[in-house]
Amino acid sequence: MTIPKSQWIWFNGKLVPWDQATVHVAAHVLHYGSSVFEGIRAYETTKGTAVFCLDDHVQRLINSCKIYRMALPYSAEEIKKAILETIRANGHRSCYIRPIAFRGVGGFNLDPRNCPVELAIITIEWGRYLGAEAIEKGVDVAVSSWRRMAPDTFPAAAKWGGQYLNSQLIAMEAHDRGCAEGIALDINGYVSEGSGENIFLVYKGSIYTPPLASSILEGVTRKVVITLASELGYQVREELIPRELLYIADELFFTGTAAEITPIRSVDGVIIGNGERGPITKRLQEEFFAIVEGRKEDRYGWLTYL
Repeated sequence: MTIPKSQWIWFNGKLVPWDQATVHVAAHVLHYGSSVFEGIRAYETTKGTAVFCLDDHVQRLINSCKIYRMALPYSAEEIKKAILETIRANGHRSCYIRPIAFRGVGGFNLDPRNCPVELAIITIEWGRYLGAEAIEKGVDVAVSSWRRMAPDTFPAAAKWGGQYLNSQLIAMEAHDRGCAEGIALDINGYVSEGSGENIFLVYKGSIYTPPLASSILEGVTRKVVITLASELGYQVREELIPRELLYIADELFFTGTAAEITPIRSVDGVIIGNGERGPITKRLQEEFFAIVEGRKEDRYGWLTYL
């Protein structure tokens, strides 16, 4: 997919034209992957445009910076204000939002703390991450030969740019195998997550998802789905999941800002359930989209209106 240009990008404190939001080739981030980013969505609702889970996303950005000792020169409130400003400037009714903090020009030392920290906010109009039909029809996936990082190599809780090299390998391998996405195992061989999504499994009426200890990102949409599932009366269990349980699950689905709630139709060629979106997945989707589109009460305060 080619990124659709917007008119403005918020860059180091001001709005600049898209083509002028550039980074120097000597920037630390280009050489060592030293960036932190978020993926956020704004939805067109019956009450106007609203950003979904803005507070949680901005706090995770700040937490990721803290883990990597990146001194972010903006407060949470300043970042949230800048995000809303950028959406307004670009006139979006709905959009995908990408704040990214990165280390600029300051040297090539592996201790990067002498490099200035810069912040940009990009907003674009972007549809379904895994395809327009994926929400209803589901996607075919494959278990990757690439594992997620061990806990003492990279901190999975940080949404750090350099760590997504692992995700790129997972995604490329899946696409080369004719699949829409890959599923990674953790260092112990248990199910971890997709290249850019958390994963849930329905088995005998209960919902399972890997724990944080399985080298997963603590997804914002993951937390939303756990909240909605519990409210709807389902038992949600965060447990180690053996690979073989993927094949005999009644339902599988991905969650994430980009993927939203996307059913999984097959794993390694094995059809999941009856090969269609399952009833629990569908019910969670209906509840999720009713809230983000303003058709149901935002009872958890997830929406920030422009």
